[in-house]
Amino acid sequence: MSERQRVIVVGASAGAVQVLLDLVPALPVDGPPVVIVVHVPPDRDNALPALLSDRCAVAVKEAEDKEALRCGTVYLAPPDYHLLIEQDGALALSSDEPVNYSRPSIDVLFESAADAVGPALTGVILTGANQDGARGLQAVAAAGGRAIIQSPSTAQAPAMPLAALCACPQAEVLALEDIIQYFADGAPDDR
Repeated sequence: MSERQRVIVVGASAGAVQVLLDLVPALPVDGPPVVIVVHVPPDRDNALPALLSDRCAVAVKEAEDKEALRCGTVYLAPPDYHLLIEQDGALALSSDEPVNYSRPSIDVLFESAADAVGPALTGVILTGANQDGARGLQAVAAAGGRAIIQSPSTAQAPAMPLAALCACPQAEVLALEDIIQYFADGAPDDR
């Protein structure tokens, strides 16, 4: 994978739909690819791609196995599959065992992305009611990527942001409005 290709990975759970309805429409069409894991029950269709597509200028789709990442596109993990980023920058789906009781797991996405993308990666943990993503965000920071956590005070469910902050205290803690602005600005690496 080209070291210059920036990628954003996002993890969310409880309260995710409303946050993503605010966040994803802010993405510019020429922005880096965004890969999102939301905990969706395995026995349900994922309504998020259609829901978000209707409100966005960027392409929004459910990720497919071996699909190459493209700028200006949002990829959502399908229900009951882990979503990974491979060394060549392609997406991969896995039916391995749940991690943190979740499949898809935020940790699985973030850890694979940290390995594949390194310092060009930005990881964002949003609202959620468990600890999934905490270990993955720490991997993003350890690989030299940018680690961002939604301020627990602005999260509908603060458990996931709090767990991520404990695991990755060096992460930037931003109010949701500031994360939306960061996305609208094309996710610059202005650290």
